[in-house]
Amino acid sequence: MDLSYIINHLGENREQYFNAVSPPIMQSSNFTFNNVGQMRQSLKDELNVPFYTRGGNPTITMLRQKIAALEHAEDALVFGSGSAAVSAAVMSQVKAGDHIVCVAKPYSWTNKLLTKLLARFGVTHTFVDGTDTANFAAALQPNTRLIFLESPNTMTFELQDIPAVVALAKQHNCVTVIDNSYSSPIYQNPIRMGVDIVVHSATKYLNGHSDAVIGVLCSSHKIVRHIFEGEYMTLGGIVSPNDAWLLLRGLRTLPIRMKQTSETAAQVVAYLEAHPLVNKVYYPFSPTFPQHDLARRQMSGCSSLFSFELNLPDIAAMERFCNSLQYFLLACSWGGHESLIFPLCVLHTSENYQQTTLPWNFVRMYVGLEDAKTLIQDIGQAFEKAEKG
Repeated sequence: MDLSYIINHLGENREQYFNAVSPPIMQSSNFTFNNVGQMRQSLKDELNVPFYTRGGNPTITMLRQKIAALEHAEDALVFGSGSAAVSAAVMSQVKAGDHIVCVAKPYSWTNKLLTKLLARFGVTHTFVDGTDTANFAAALQPNTRLIFLESPNTMTFELQDIPAVVALAKQHNCVTVIDNSYSSPIYQNPIRMGVDIVVHSATKYLNGHSDAVIGVLCSSHKIVRHIFEGEYMTLGGIVSPNDAWLLLRGLRTLPIRMKQTSETAAQVVAYLEAHPLVNKVYYPFSPTFPQHDLARRQMSGCSSLFSFELNLPDIAAMERFCNSLQYFLLACSWGGHESLIFPLCVLHTSENYQQTTLPWNFVRMYVGLEDAKTLIQDIGQAFEKAEKG
């Protein structure tokens, strides 16, 4: 299906809403029926027929169609956060006594789902270095039911060989789930590589405007229906129609935002790699990245999130660098129009210090829609202030 058709027209039955170009927000919790028979019929398919917005809503249904098509999936669900989508995906596939194999260093709340929440209910896990598929094979147990991937991850950007892990999972009758937030459907399509369930923090690239917290899950009709009837309806981690509409708006510009931010990021990365104050850059499409060939093989493009380590003497110098930046905002997220940095020195002087093994001179940087020359000049002047003290 053509990308431009998906983001601009799929699911938009404009004759149903006065031929408006932009679809309305169905900001209603409830829907009425003309008679008992009609109401009874609606209850048979609450996922697709509006009955009560916890189950289905026309604005959210339109978004589900677009998200599923973008990921080459049969169906999709939309949640109130990426963490809700991850939790529903994982919980729907395991029970007490089951085992999960997960890549090392996943998103922090995925880590807590496995180590804190599911552990309370007798679901065990093993974290593995996902850069070698043999590590997944070695971690499998007779009760392993699920393999969780995050390729690339969002701090140091390690990848997994997705087709190889999928083949291993199918051999052992395991379900595969992948967090595809980094690449977005524009640059990577795990469903086409055989992955069973794809999840996103749609707060990031899919929405792209830093004004809504959303998660999405894409899979087969069968799996989506199973999750809808279980975790989705029971736990109620739904998105509001208003936020779903914001994501519909964000999707309109997804391809051009990905292209622009990626091109700018490549220029910023090249500048950083040549700068004497930079010890190391973590960027999947850099020729110096250890998994560069795999990244080029699995991803059609590289997003604008990367990390680097600075050659500075102490945390005070790191803080001077961060505080001197004028165009990069200090924040924890990414994927919007604005450029951001998340410095690990924040954690090294806080009560959360034990939650990271990354060094204090490590910085994650997100490049937004600002001009490349402006951003490079901003980094340069911050380097100078960091050195001078």
